[in-house]
Amino acid sequence: MNVPAALPNERAVLARPRHFLTLRDLGRDELVQLIARASELKRLRGTPAHPKPLAGKSVGILLEKSSTRTRISFEVGVFELGGLPITLKPGDIQLGRGETIEDSARMFSRFLHAVVFRTSTHDRLVRLSQFSTVPVINGLCDLHHPTQLLADLQTVQENLGHLEGARVVWVGDGNNMAHSWIEAASLLGFDLTVVCPAGYEPDAGIVQAAQQSARGTVRVLTGAAAIDDACRDADVVTTDVWVSMGQEGESGARNAVFSDFTVTPARMKLAKSGAIFLHCLPAHRGEEVAADVIDGPWSRVWDEAENRLHSQKALLELLLTSP
Repeated sequence: MNVPAALPNERAVLARPRHFLTLRDLGRDELVQLIARASELKRLRGTPAHPKPLAGKSVGILLEKSSTRTRISFEVGVFELGGLPITLKPGDIQLGRGETIEDSARMFSRFLHAVVFRTSTHDRLVRLSQFSTVPVINGLCDLHHPTQLLADLQTVQENLGHLEGARVVWVGDGNNMAHSWIEAASLLGFDLTVVCPAGYEPDAGIVQAAQQSARGTVRVLTGAAAIDDACRDADVVTTDVWVSMGQEGESGARNAVFSDFTVTPARMKLAKSGAIFLHCLPAHRGEEVAADVIDGPWSRVWDEAENRLHSQKALLELLLTSP
């Protein structure tokens, strides 16, 4: 399709706002500070000392994919920071009737102070950000899920007391969540092992970029036989559903391929004493995780889900108040 060019008087206006499309949009030090700030906001929640830096500001939450945690955490987070959240769905706005992403970005920039975009492809996020004069936040796309990783990293920090040097194991599909874990390892200096079926490996370019980093290590292993060794002495074991949104037509084939990739109590017992289990949710008990794991003593998934609220508040504060 033809992409509308910037108008002559827009070129100066399109000086870059701070976007958050991947974890790499934050440097290491900034990411560490954001995680600490998220825990601080968690402690301050419900107290008079909780800040309201978004007073008088509005944030659009544009959902092209269904959402539970992203929608609720951003709506509540914007409200608790003193702002107005406005949830938008394509069927309710002109974007769903053929208005271009570029024109939508121009319009959003005149009304809103930031846009959270949950969409199908990373390209759509990039296009929105290129024509937006307010921060664009990736609420999920096919390549990355960085707002979920902020909560995951906060949860690891709160439970282990550190991120650098931690041993994390990802079991399952080399999907958007795996990609964001890979970026996190390279930024924060922990060791990550991704174990997936052959043919379902994470993006090679994302892996290569992480492996060239001076921090952390990233290994990609294939085959269920590698899971037990990977889980041995792990600090964190994490996974995701075998069939993500948009892949429903592949469910039969995927369930067969991933059938030996369940995170079981036996595999968690190979991990370190005090190891934790994470899952971005929703979960399918008996598929990617056994009920005794997600509902058992290893599980921190509900703390992880709650931390979406706190880490995203810290992110909004950073993007909308930093000079």
